[in-house]
Amino acid sequence: MDSDANDTLGFRVKAARELRGLTLRKLSTATGLSPGFISQLENNRSNASVATLKNLASALGVSTAELIEGSIRNSQGVLLKADRPTIRMADGLTKFILTRAPLRNLEICTADIEPGGSTGHEHYRHGNSQEFVMCLRGRVHLDVGEEKHVLEAGDSIEYLSSIEHGLRNLEQESAEVLWVVSPPTS
Repeated sequence: MDSDANDTLGFRVKAARELRGLTLRKLSTATGLSPGFISQLENNRSNASVATLKNLASALGVSTAELIEGSIRNSQGVLLKADRPTIRMADGLTKFILTRAPLRNLEICTADIEPGGSTGHEHYRHGNSQEFVMCLRGRVHLDVGEEKHVLEAGDSIEYLSSIEHGLRNLEQESAEVLWVVSPPTS
């Protein structure tokens, strides 16, 4: 295959799908797009709208920019601490992504939570994955559905991400948690 064929949106969608180990049918189920449309897109016989690209990127565990710009890479290899993607949230929570895109079967991250920091004022749900949270340092309060939990360093909990949940640090010192989500949700 020539290098121009490797530099197309269709090629990048197919590469991301294969790196994640998804069949056309599984990607179709995850996105609501027909397998025929995805196949046509992968073979450069169809174009995608921005909304469709966002939908595909979310299901493939990559950013829309990665699909468009072509920076999709295999997730094997070392991720140096200095290279970890960092997301600073408005509510006093800083998230560090520990797994490389495209995410296949699990997403792992840590988070530093300032005193009073949280995952947000409102509880949220995402996908239908298994989520595991372990308190590494400090003390955090985690609500899962109607249940309220206090986790101290070394304590952990697991639950379905489809249940409303929210985490906050009500203590006077910062806290650190580890999150594992399988399969990844975006």
